[in-house]
Amino acid sequence: MAKVGYIYSSGQHDTFATDKTWMEEYGCCRIIEEDESQEKTRPEWKQLMDCLERGDELVISKFSNALRGVRELAMFLEFCRVKVIRIISIQDRIDSKGELFPNTSIADVLFMFGSLPEEVITLRKSATHVERIKSGIKPQKNQTPKKGIDREKNIVNMYNNNYSIDDIWKVSGFKSRSSVFRILNKYGVKLNRGKFCGPLGKRKQTDEGKKEND
Repeated sequence: MAKVGYIYSSGQHDTFATDKTWMEEYGCCRIIEEDESQEKTRPEWKQLMDCLERGDELVISKFSNALRGVRELAMFLEFCRVKVIRIISIQDRIDSKGELFPNTSIADVLFMFGSLPEEVITLRKSATHVERIKSGIKPQKNQTPKKGIDREKNIVNMYNNNYSIDDIWKVSGFKSRSSVFRILNKYGVKLNRGKFCGPLGKRKQTDEGKKEND
């Protein structure tokens, strides 16, 4: 059995040092730190889930710090149940074994479930803001986007940094999303996200439809 700690480092995590010290004093053989730039993919977390074995103990700062939503939380709890993994959340004051935080009530646990989505959204906004600053893109309200080559480069840069088409479109100043796809195609960007790799073309009229219109 092994004790392992996990911390997602973000601007919203003001107890980082305290939580890390708690994990060290508890006896974690390893403390994994996830960088804020990896908020979407969480490679360290995924690797940790693959390494955990039956009977291990996992110490996290807070459920919203480790997980990205209620659905992921449900899958995580089932995973830990099957593998008999003890979960300790420092800030939520929850111990699945019921030993470390005897004063934690059912109401406290339900509050954690209820506040999880809001806290996760806050973390995502913080991560998005950091990425925009790093990319040199800081859109402001009522700000007129740069025209010409600068705007096109911004669109390409944002797509390559995993921003959604909707986010790019809002910053670009174009009236339609098709203009965003046009710029990406112009610069030879490989469209690899979403159900369709580019805007839908005009629908072809069937022979039956032509007959009805004649």
